Amino acid sequence: MILRKTAAFLLTAALLVCGVFLAGKAVERFYQKAYPTEYAPLVEQYAEENGLDPALVYAVIRTESSFRPLAQSSVGARGLMQLTEETFDWVAFRMDDQSGTTFEDLFDPEINIRYGTFLLKELLDQFGSENNALCAYHAGWGNAKKWLADPQYAPDGKTIETIPFADTRGYVQKVLDTKETYQKLYQMNGQGG
Repeated sequence: MILRKTAAFLLTAALLVCGVFLAGKAVERFYQKAYPTEYAPLVEQYAEENGLDPALVYAVIRTESSFRPLAQSSVGARGLMQLTEETFDWVAFRMDDQSGTTFEDLFDPEINIRYGTFLLKELLDQFGSENNALCAYHAGWGNAKKWLADPQYAPDGKTIETIPFADTRGYVQKVLDTKETYQKLYQMNGQGG
């Protein structure tokens, strides 16, 4: 009788462990579908070239376009990383791109990720932190500069602590939260910029 109870207990325990394991795998698969790594070769290549954390690039793409290469915003921003024509022209100038690439080409995932990651790196270099760079990415370089110069928004003049635009505040938080999820889900270690 004791042997039978012990066997039943062990079987129940084994089934419970298997169930927990399978449930954990199902949750992981759910998150991987919700936080995809589409265009991984391009993201990895251009993140590395620009010294960026790939998790940041995935987070921007997921937030900006949900990985839809033909996405276009109401203000005309295009592609995976949602660049406007004015931003495209600025990046092309900064890259000294003589390839003949045009704004029309931003629906091409490789071109969009190449330009978008270059922009992210430039903003990180200019603004010194992901928070500030994401403010500039979303609200524009000029707004981020104004906020840094105003003690009401950046008391130390180096970090935008209070983002006055609600949509930009939400955007920055969403990208940073999404980046953290990518790091945890795919064991990305935060290398890069």
